[in-house]
Amino acid sequence: MKSVAIIGASNDRSKYGNKSVRAHVKRGYTVYPVNPKETEIEGLPAFKSITDVPVRPDRVSVYLPPPVLRKALPEIAAKGCDELWLNPGTESEEVLAEAERLGLNVIQACSIVDVGISPSSL
Repeated sequence: MKSVAIIGASNDRSKYGNKSVRAHVKRGYTVYPVNPKETEIEGLPAFKSITDVPVRPDRVSVYLPPPVLRKALPEIAAKGCDELWLNPGTESEEVLAEAERLGLNVIQACSIVDVGISPSSL
């Protein structure tokens, strides 16, 4: 079973950080929601930081504004992942340059669509 850490996961069901949790669960992923302000999201335990996630996830899917993501990239790189999904609105020149410098395998696309679900259906 594949695993995903969703950074910027949310309890607000209208937000993409929540839709991503639900979409990945529907597709059989082991989901690790990451949000420093939550203890549970969609019935799953939430983690304060990527460093608190108990496994190295296959993918990390991000829903953070570029300045916040830029600061989180070293922790993501230290944890490791096969794919770093930068969902629309998360990328910037600085984020992309730092992710490349850290050797992260960046995919600039919607991870919800990638698992075969339309965000509007969630």
